[in-house]
Amino acid sequence: MSVLPEKSEYLTIEDLNKSFMVNQNTVPVLEKINLQIKQGEFVSIVGSSGCGKSTLLRVLAGLETEYEGSVVLKNEKILQPGLERGIVFQEHRLFPWLTVKNNIAYALKNISKEEKEQIIEEHIKMTGLKGFEDAYPGQLSGGMAQRTSLARALVNRPEVLLLDEPFGALDAFTKIQMQHEIMRIREKEKATMILVTHDIDEAIFLGDRVVVMSSRPGTVRKIFPVGLGRNRDRSNPDFINIRRAIYQEFFEQKEQLLDYVI
Repeated sequence: MSVLPEKSEYLTIEDLNKSFMVNQNTVPVLEKINLQIKQGEFVSIVGSSGCGKSTLLRVLAGLETEYEGSVVLKNEKILQPGLERGIVFQEHRLFPWLTVKNNIAYALKNISKEEKEQIIEEHIKMTGLKGFEDAYPGQLSGGMAQRTSLARALVNRPEVLLLDEPFGALDAFTKIQMQHEIMRIREKEKATMILVTHDIDEAIFLGDRVVVMSSRPGTVRKIFPVGLGRNRDRSNPDFINIRRAIYQEFFEQKEQLLDYVI
């Protein structure tokens, strides 16, 4: 992974608007999104279902290219996917006919066989997949499948890792284990990470900042700095206070929506 000097505006989103056509009607999904993300920062994005969180991540990944506004990474507008950005979805999206090892290898192009083997072995160890190299996706638990998906996303050493509710389908114990894995990998890889999640505790546990989005059309409603250091305890009073403040923001938003409907 290339090392770049830290910039205050490493990744910049300015006045982002995104709509979809539904039955010949224009449906706004994102509206006036403004956000600056520093290199190496972990930003968690939370919001209710349908607020556009995943659409925002797809724009950052270059999977949604028709939008208004500006989305710039290292002074270049994002208009297509790139190897400098990796993404992990809620569904593992592994090729069922390939082994764990070959699923990871699929993302590696134009390198020697020896280098490919070395990189694959490194990421198998990094993501705790040792011993499962020859297993097929159908033989894996949900947690092991997501580890494989994570290894595939990291194998090209992306500078930005996008996480679209990657642990949403996992049981509570596996989810916590994977959250700790992400923390460990972040320390090793030094990548910028952006997480979309419904889980407020997860957002606080992993993030340097938590971005709260409003309901559709999604806007940045409020940003909460976390400031808890890397060794985080969910029972810590400061952790609980941040959680309470974010929940309060959600409830205030819901009450405003209810008043509007009534």
